[in-house]
Amino acid sequence: MDYDFSFFLLVAAVVTGVTWGGYCYYLKRIDQEYDLDNEPLLVEYARSFFPVVLVVFLLRSFIAEPFRIPSGSMMPTLLIGDFILVNKFTYGIRLPVINKKVIDISSPERGDAVVFRYPKNPEVDYIKRIIGLPGDRIAYVNKKLTINGKPMQQTSLGEFVGVGQGVSMTGAEILSENLQTVEHEILINHRAANLKGTFIVPKGHYFVMGDNRDNSNDSRYWGTVPEENLLGKAFFIWMSWDWQHKGIGFDRIGTVIQ
Repeated sequence: MDYDFSFFLLVAAVVTGVTWGGYCYYLKRIDQEYDLDNEPLLVEYARSFFPVVLVVFLLRSFIAEPFRIPSGSMMPTLLIGDFILVNKFTYGIRLPVINKKVIDISSPERGDAVVFRYPKNPEVDYIKRIIGLPGDRIAYVNKKLTINGKPMQQTSLGEFVGVGQGVSMTGAEILSENLQTVEHEILINHRAANLKGTFIVPKGHYFVMGDNRDNSNDSRYWGTVPEENLLGKAFFIWMSWDWQHKGIGFDRIGTVIQ
């Protein structure tokens, strides 16, 4: 069982619902009509908060959940301070809190930007891009990606100019990388050491990498992500706030995540 925000929302929904419902049942037992003017303060709060808490709980659990980007590992796709929405049902319906899948809908695809529970510490949520599917052979050599023996095409888009909390990445090269299922942008820092390795993705697992290839703690370092750790697919930037740059980034609001 995960004692996260969803757990506390569930507890709040149960407590307020039982309080309000119990009071209604008590009035029925004594054959007394509901009178808002004589409603106990605790019941008034329960009646007011129960629908709100329940709706938020259901939306976060089954429809979409908000997350904030705390690091630059997904630059240039996602910047520090971006607030994103994650589709919670695209990979299947899971029971909240216990995180057990009850309905299959679709499987993750190569190129999806996904939020997941970090395998080394499931209390921490990460966001990366799925690079390898179960059974894939992934090679990363000289900052170039090969999947099942086929190099992924990269096209240079010039030099990256960072702002605010991402200014340290100024000078890195922006490239468009074609994963066949999706084309997205990555950052390569040619001053960073070359990391190389070959990986076989186990059954039921996914190999993930950050778009900021030389500044990302991902599957190249700690291994693959089990399917049950996936929380959903990131699809939308609904707010962006970087206090070191210009505050609200209005130009990023409403951006669809590729």
